Formats: sequence, C-alpha cells, structure tokens
Amino acid sequence: MKIGVQELMAQSGVAFGTSGARGLVSQMSDRVCWVYTRGFLQYLTASENLPPGSDVAIAGDLRPSTPRIMAAIADAVVQAGHRPVLCGYIPSPAVALHGLRAGVPAIMVTGSHIPADRNGIKFNKPTGEILKDDEAGIRAQWVEIPAAHFTDDGALRAPFAAALDSHPEAVRHYAARYVDFFGRDALRGRRIGVYAHSAVGRDVVAEVFAALGAEVTQLARSEAFVPVDTEAIRDEDVALAREWSREFGFDAIVSTDGDSDRPLIADETGAWLRGDIAGILCARFLGADAIATPVSCNTAVELCGWFSQVRRTRIGSPWVIAAMADAETSGATQVMGYEANGGFLLHSPVWRQGRMLAPLPTRDALIVLLALNVAAQEQDVPLSALRSALPQRVTASDRLADFATEKSRAIMAHFDSGDANIDVQRLEATFGALAGPLATVDRTDGLRMVAVSGDILHLRPSGNAPEFRCYTEADSAERAAHLNRACLAIVKTLSV
Repeated sequence: MKIGVQELMAQSGVAFGTSGARGLVSQMSDRVCWVYTRGFLQYLTASENLPPGSDVAIAGDLRPSTPRIMAAIADAVVQAGHRPVLCGYIPSPAVALHGLRAGVPAIMVTGSHIPADRNGIKFNKPTGEILKDDEAGIRAQWVEIPAAHFTDDGALRAPFAAALDSHPEAVRHYAARYVDFFGRDALRGRRIGVYAHSAVGRDVVAEVFAALGAEVTQLARSEAFVPVDTEAIRDEDVALAREWSREFGFDAIVSTDGDSDRPLIADETGAWLRGDIAGILCARFLGADAIATPVSCNTAVELCGWFSQVRRTRIGSPWVIAAMADAETSGATQVMGYEANGGFLLHSPVWRQGRMLAPLPTRDALIVLLALNVAAQEQDVPLSALRSALPQRVTASDRLADFATEKSRAIMAHFDSGDANIDVQRLEATFGALAGPLATVDRTDGLRMVAVSGDILHLRPSGNAPEFRCYTEADSAERAAHLNRACLAIVKTLSV
C-alpha cells in the first residue's frame, strides 16, 4: 500500500515544526518514522540526485525511545537501497558536520529539550539542514509500504538486525574541529564546571575543554532524561549554578540541551547568560560582519553597533539559514547567525592565528561555550565583564507547558481584526495595563508588541510542542521577568 507523508502527518499527529518532525513517543511508531525517512530519501533522490547505495548517517540523543526510532530509520534506509552508518549517540551538530564532510544525508533522532515522552527526527541533506521548501517536498512524497512489514500497531514485524557500519570518527572530527582551531593552550588553567545531566554531548564538551587546557569538573550526571530548556531555565538549575559557583570557584559553568545544539553558560557568579546575549558575544569574538537572528532575540544586537547587517527572521533555524545565504549574496563576508536558545550557526569560514574554522550552518552549542571562555581568557577578565560591554537590554522567556495547540490558535485568532490585520485596540485593552500604549506590532512570527516605553511583549505558540511561549524585553532583568510572568498569567485567563 502507498501512503502520502502529508496524510501520515494528519493521521499520526507527528508533524514538522521549527526543528524537524516531532511528536509523542506513542505517536512515533516504527511505521511513522519509517515513512518519514523514506519520504526524505525519495525527495533527495528526486531533488539532489542521491545515487543508489549512498551512505546515510544516523545518530541520536539519550532518550529511552531513541534506539528504537534509530532502528526503524535504519530499516527504512536499507529498504530504500542505501547504507545506514551509525554514528552513535552524539550531538546534532556532530552528525550534521559528518554529513557535510562526507557529502551524505544525516538523520538525528532527538526531541531536543522537550520531555522524554516526546521525540523527533531532524533531517539534513548532504549540503545541510532541510529548509522550508524541502519540508514541502518531503510532505508531497508518496511512500510504498511493503506488505506485512509492520504489525497493526505500527511496529516492525522483524526488528532491524542488519549490521550497522559504525562511524565513531564523526564525534572525533567534531571535537578536533575546535581543538585544532583554538589551540591546546587556549584555556590553560581555567576552571570549568560541566553540567552534564543527560545531554548527549556531555562527554565531548568535557573532553574538548580539557584538551584546551581547562580544569574540568563534571556535575550532576544523570542516566534519566532531564528536559533542560535553554530558553526557559528551570529554577532548580538557577539555584544549582549559584551553589556550584560558591562551592568550586569556577570561572564558568557550561552545559547544553538534550541533543547539545543549544548552549547554556554561566559566569563566575553562577548566573546563566541568555542565549541571545551569548550569541552576540560569540559573533563579535568570531568577527561577524552580518548577523541573522530571529525576531524574538534581544535588540542589543542592533544597539551595540558591532555588525554592519542584522537580519531579523521567523523563529527556527531554517529561516536563519536562508537569511544568512541572503546576507552573503548582498556582499557580506563573515556571516553568522544565532537563535534565542543560543544555538549558533556559522555560514562563513573564520580565520584566527593562521587557523581556519570551516562553516557549520546548523545550530551548535560548543562554539559558543568555547568562544566566550577564550574571549574572557585572552582579555583576562571575568566572563561577566563580556556581558557588561553590551547595552543594558534584558530578555526573559518562559512557556505554558501542556498547552493545547487549539487553545494557542484561539488566542492568536482573538487578536485578529478579521481582515488579516491585528486588532491593536484589543491588544492594548488586554496588555496595556502591563506595558502601556503600543508603538508597533510585528507579526513576523507570533505577535511582538513594542510599547512606547520600550518594553517588549512577544506571544508565540511553539512550533515543536503543545506549548505557548512568551518572550519579553526591558531595561532590567527584574522588569523583563515581571513582564514575562504577568504576560503568561494574562494568557492563562484568555485560555479559560
């Protein structure tokens, strides 16, 4: 029988979001993952002339459901006439780098920061991440499912048992990329805490920092999956970082989300830096002249005056990647991007002390963690001093978890005037007491309200999970946090 990928999405509830296909583990049956993979490979065959027998790299994060999904993907690769290459449990940017180096597709099984009852699949073409046009091409595929290949509940009847050619070099190349670029004495004597939790890149992060000369202490390693969200840092993680800083006297504490493409970095006091601030500092250290970043990120990127171009995009790495390509077309030579979660994308090669760092145009955490520490080391200042060089604009973000998608849609529709415009009067009636009169409303992605006072409120349903996100910005951390809490409280009343 044949099934369309678009039809499968509707039936299963597993759909494309801002970072690939995601859904509940209970929805991501072997059959669903198999069809998605076949659709991806068929699309590559048609659009990029993927030859028969090509290698397809496969990796995953540390969620309990990941091994089963990787096996279903490997079976789909074999059934499509290609060769699965198991790169192991390694960071998303590491398997993406392997695909770019080898010129082969790369598939990462990960749900990133979302809870363990969910998972996802991130697809990379031989030339990099799939973009929105590619998603449309995959959705349009019709896939032939062999008779009796799956049970009635969607499990493979014969669990995948063919040998997977292992490729441990993928993670070694990823580590060597940064050791070679920064040099083995770049962090000599620096005291670094690595908040390991269940991040798939916890070991490679520790190994790279140690290889650069840092004194590394691993902290809070967990065998159970911990959903660390770098855009909505948990209260317990705030407290842990402060406690570790007092106990160990670290110069910095570093961590990542589950698939290690989003960084988390705390200064010498144990205060976590926001991802959009870390992205600005990383871009400056690497010498960017053009920046692509989502509309939700801190406006300090424009106010600092460090970059000749700043291009604002919708939220999600595909939009950032497209904007980076446009910046290069317009004449920029050092093009980079970052997201509010801190994930950093390198579009152009970077040269430093005679060494070259090749492009990696996908979200990466390790480059941010290293660049900020090397910058502080070379300037002989504490990490907190890097942040103080920026204009005092502070962002905050949080989300309403387990928030039905239908509720999110209803809230956004509530502020629609009915003629494809926004009802500004209704917005001001709802949020005016909190932020004051509105100067502008940006609909690039969600509703971004800029008040006359300079306060910013940004409402956006998540593209990856049943969550409703709120981003706020103000002149102080206290004000930004207050706006965020109050804004989400108002959203709750709208959803009743």
